[in-house]
Amino acid sequence: MRALSHAEYLGFLDRHRRASFLQYPSWAGVKEQWRSETVGWHTPDGRISGGALILYRQLPGTRKYFAYLPEGPVADWADPDIDHWLTPLMRHLRAAGAFAVRIGPAPAYRRWDAAAAKAGAGPGARVSDVLATEVDPLGTAVADRLRTRGWKRCGGEEDGDAQPRHVFRVPLRGRTLDDVWSGLNQEWRRNVRKATKAGVETVLGTAEDLPEFYRLLDITEQRDGFRLGRSLAYYERQYHVLNAESPGRMRLYLARHEGEVLAAHTMVVAGSRVWYQTGASADHRREVRPSNALQWRMMCDAHALGAEEYDMRGVPSTLDPSDRSFGLLRWKLGTGGQVVETLGEWETPMDGYANTALYKAFQAYLARR
Repeated sequence: MRALSHAEYLGFLDRHRRASFLQYPSWAGVKEQWRSETVGWHTPDGRISGGALILYRQLPGTRKYFAYLPEGPVADWADPDIDHWLTPLMRHLRAAGAFAVRIGPAPAYRRWDAAAAKAGAGPGARVSDVLATEVDPLGTAVADRLRTRGWKRCGGEEDGDAQPRHVFRVPLRGRTLDDVWSGLNQEWRRNVRKATKAGVETVLGTAEDLPEFYRLLDITEQRDGFRLGRSLAYYERQYHVLNAESPGRMRLYLARHEGEVLAAHTMVVAGSRVWYQTGASADHRREVRPSNALQWRMMCDAHALGAEEYDMRGVPSTLDPSDRSFGLLRWKLGTGGQVVETLGEWETPMDGYANTALYKAFQAYLARR
């Protein structure tokens, strides 16, 4: 294992094409309070067989670091000899001064199609209560391999994982646009038609439109009872660094009606994957369905780009209709995709009593923050 230049690492990712956007070098530019490096595993003939963006967060008052590989590393998770690449990674991190590491394995664990999730909805119900449509044997095997090596799964999306454990994905590979349209439920198709008939216009915005996106995001957070805690400067930085790496990597979509922006959504493109990242909408004129129009435009653009899936990112694990957050899942279920439970994030301290103590101190530090 050795350090890679950004050019080398991007070349590897371009060949791989399935890596998360959180593993691209540009993401390090978004996370200002972390230092970073890009590394790669090499075969004896010099070929890069895997890679990772590693973020390091210093524990205050020490020269030690917490190492974080968001939705990474980009490695062959199907390799039964996981130590073949895990051991060099741990050796590298120890030399870099890490006292603990968190990773995000790529394989999925379980999937529920929209029909199964809808059928399981009820008072107190959760996604995990419903028989999965599919259980990924690779995900199960990877979880077992990590567990036997002392890795522990983080507490969960509500109290441990930095990235969502349950996500929603609309498959695009091998489907025509008509197939994708037919996969929408009747309510979604009706709302997209309603937006078109009402004259809702969907357009690509620019960096100059980010303040309007942020204004609508503040309205959305207050209406829906959540708080992302990010500043306008954060989104401006994200837009700049992602598009500096590759023009069009981050896109801002706007839905206008009678000259007014009623909704604004961001989308990220990397390799063969596309993500709907953040959505915002106004409180008024919701009857013209600007968000449905935007999502359909974004799905169409993702399909035109040749994306294998349209990832709508996090959804709550609740299936209780009385739970306020269930509305988000219900809205995404209308696209006909799947609820996917990822393997989540896994952590381990480096060998040694001192590193274990620092790891516990760091967890306490994060809890206070």
